[in-house]
Amino acid sequence: MKHDWRSAIRRLIFSLALAFVVGWSLDILAYTLVLTLGVYLAWHLRQLHKLQQWLTSRDTDEPPTSHGLWGSIFDDVYRLQRRQEKSRNKLKAMLKRVQDSTGALKDGVLMVDSHGNLEWWNHAASTLLGLQNNKDIGQPITNLVRNPDFKAYFDKTHYEAPLEISSPINNDATLEFHITLFGRKDRLIVCRDISHLHQLEAMRQDFVANASHELRTPLTVISGYLETFIEYKETLPARWGRALQQMHEQSQRMQNLINDLLVLSRLETNHGQEHAKVQVPAMLTALVADARSLSADKKHVITLECEDLDLLGIETELASAFGNLIFNAVKYTPQAGEINIRWWQDTSGLHLEVKDNGLGIDPKHIPRLTERFYRADPSRHSDTGGTGLGLAIVKHTLLRHDGHLHISSQLGKGSCFTCHFPVSRKVLRAKVSNG
Repeated sequence: MKHDWRSAIRRLIFSLALAFVVGWSLDILAYTLVLTLGVYLAWHLRQLHKLQQWLTSRDTDEPPTSHGLWGSIFDDVYRLQRRQEKSRNKLKAMLKRVQDSTGALKDGVLMVDSHGNLEWWNHAASTLLGLQNNKDIGQPITNLVRNPDFKAYFDKTHYEAPLEISSPINNDATLEFHITLFGRKDRLIVCRDISHLHQLEAMRQDFVANASHELRTPLTVISGYLETFIEYKETLPARWGRALQQMHEQSQRMQNLINDLLVLSRLETNHGQEHAKVQVPAMLTALVADARSLSADKKHVITLECEDLDLLGIETELASAFGNLIFNAVKYTPQAGEINIRWWQDTSGLHLEVKDNGLGIDPKHIPRLTERFYRADPSRHSDTGGTGLGLAIVKHTLLRHDGHLHISSQLGKGSCFTCHFPVSRKVLRAKVSNG
């Protein structure tokens, strides 16, 4: 390119010099210089016209014929075009591959712009949401998935947990939505049909509830006969005493397990019970009295700090959850240990804290403590008769009351279980007028 540029400069200088000599000799210097510059300018304008026609024409890909600087320009532009075309074809092939791969997914994939309008979706999304390619493109996604929960979820900027709602085209189907932000608040939405998971969960709940109910009657009969045998053990051979006592203890443990399973089943399936005012201070006072009786010879120091706050909820469920936490602290705190129960309110909500200075829990177990039957230390449960369902009951109860459980613990220093409730759960008391 430098060589062509220098050649063009030399050619211009040579043309002007020749025009100067001819014009000087013929005494028409001005005319020859103007004519030479005009021809030179016309030639360049002609090359510009060729370039413009070539760039705007779609009939031919070959560059115009020329020489010198303009020839190099045409060749360089042609090479850039070919390079750009290769890159464009490569991007098209990659995009087609991505579209083919997402089109083969069984999960629905949708791309939504920053204004919430649909830009693209795969075939599975059309099937799951009833979208039409020629009609719904560019439409707001909230107009096509008409569900208040979906709109509230879509309008958020943080999507930590997925959303489960009924299908907009089939009330018997349940869809799960995951949303990811990218670019300038564009959204990638993935939806999938989880109806079979709900069916399996319903089957599991039905099985647990039915099995627990069916087992309750024979266990009651067995426990009744065992209690009768123990009552008259003096009339039985001496070696039967220990066996009868162990059978009675294990039958009681099975009954406790069945009762906890029934409680969990009720928490999972019964969502229609009306919430009312729960006098938490009175409830905690009664639970602490029971805890002191349970402590008995362990001589625990149990303290209660309680603000006069009432909670909107279901009293039996909250009593079961709070009781689980308090009685667990009694069971797993060594002799003469301290147990502190506190009920208070701050700007973030209402809180119940059950804290002890017992053996503590290894941090690796904490994330799984609320799972059914998970045991951080199985040997301790065999000693205390625990079912492994207490914290699962606490978790589900709090979820039904818009709350959550936080667990912190250190080995050798004790544990702290805190129930958090939103301020909206506080029962406001009517002001008494003195007039």
